[in-house]
Amino acid sequence: MKAFIFTCSVLLCTSSFMQAEELYSFDDPRKEKRFYSLISEIRCPKCTSGSIASSDVPVSRDLKQRVYELIQSGSSNAEIKNYVKQRFGASSDYKPAFEGANYILWLGPFIFLGLMITLFFLRRRL
Repeated sequence: MKAFIFTCSVLLCTSSFMQAEELYSFDDPRKEKRFYSLISEIRCPKCTSGSIASSDVPVSRDLKQRVYELIQSGSSNAEIKNYVKQRFGASSDYKPAFEGANYILWLGPFIFLGLMITLFFLRRRL
């Protein structure tokens, strides 16, 4: 019985190593670096927080595959991010553009800080 359990555990361990294959192979190290940089900057559409690099839900796997294909076809980072933004919305990028409604995201903390400093000094004078 012990030999059977040992054999099963060895087979289980070796089968997981045999399944571990490289999904994304690159001929150029710069493309590989771009790929991993991009997937860490794109927010997972399914998860509440986290990039597609850290997610293994089906939509993230599909999106990683699409980013891989776009890089291999010669698309630029801006084109890839634009594709993701059109497909999943502007919130899919961890670095939102400085335009439109995103002004509030970029300037809001500074406006809030300015108001708090102003209130602090006004209350101090009273």
